[in-house]
Amino acid sequence: MRHEKVVRKALITEKADRLREINVYQFEVTPRATKRQIKEAVENLFKVEVIDIKTASMPRKPRRLGRSEGYKSAYKKASVTLKPGQKIEIVEGI
Repeated sequence: MRHEKVVRKALITEKADRLREINVYQFEVTPRATKRQIKEAVENLFKVEVIDIKTASMPRKPRRLGRSEGYKSAYKKASVTLKPGQKIEIVEGI
């Protein structure tokens, strides 16, 4: 799987901001991606060294718009810990 396909986007939340202070970055990743694939993708895309990865599969959630009911898609979240002293510039500026 190509590295661009593994990492979908960086998660920008209050919790993610707090985690960035301790060098942990959160990404939405492809649900079928393994920890090894996520590590390779982050290291190659952002030119950093990954120490640890934690993943969580987030369930789909029911949503409603008027009378129409549906579901928000399920996704996988990865928390990536970087080597001390390194950071991802693209995420830092947001």
